[in-house]
Amino acid sequence: MNWFMSALKKYAVFSGRSQRSEYWFYILIYMILYVVLSVIDAVLGLYSDHAQIGLLSGLLALGLFIPSIAVAARRLHDTGRTGWWQLIAFIPLIGIIVLIVFLATDSEPGANKYGPNPKGVDS
Repeated sequence: MNWFMSALKKYAVFSGRSQRSEYWFYILIYMILYVVLSVIDAVLGLYSDHAQIGLLSGLLALGLFIPSIAVAARRLHDTGRTGWWQLIAFIPLIGIIVLIVFLATDSEPGANKYGPNPKGVDS
């Protein structure tokens, strides 16, 4: 939960670097919250067949849209790539696979042009 809160504290910070654990724990908590709110939407009848989303899960997605982009940009910075690489996800099928590989790649050792290594390792 600390990693999730850490990402939320940097709500719209697109500079710097984020460790893999910060990014993936953020995504894990986000998905758990989304599933729980989707179930609540379904139980309470807040799910819209027309919009294909529930009220509560939609508000969560809207509220965490910017932090999700920001933490992904910082994660890409940690691998030595610009945050603009997120746009590769718009390429059908292959784009999201490439982005996941980039996000799962280990940090660049030492400092890079985006800042010092968040692991504190300067090899």
